[in-house]
Amino acid sequence: MSIKVLDTVVLQRDLPDHGLKRGDIGAVVEVYVPDGVEVEFVTGAGRTQAVVTLKCGDVRSVNDSEILAVRSLDAA
Repeated sequence: MSIKVLDTVVLQRDLPDHGLKRGDIGAVVEVYVPDGVEVEFVTGAGRTQAVVTLKCGDVRSVNDSEILAVRSLDAA
């Protein structure tokens, strides 16, 4: 998988410290060779929820056959 800056990606695991769950959608803001990406996750209103540095295996590309959905953030 070749991930590039500004790609839309899907989180592959829960990140409870950041309020993120598997399946959340983010935008790649930086790529770190050989195996890292920085991804921004935003709310539906466009507020940044988290910017997280992950391994490439922690995210995947969005498939053409998938449709996006929304969920509420867990109460803190």
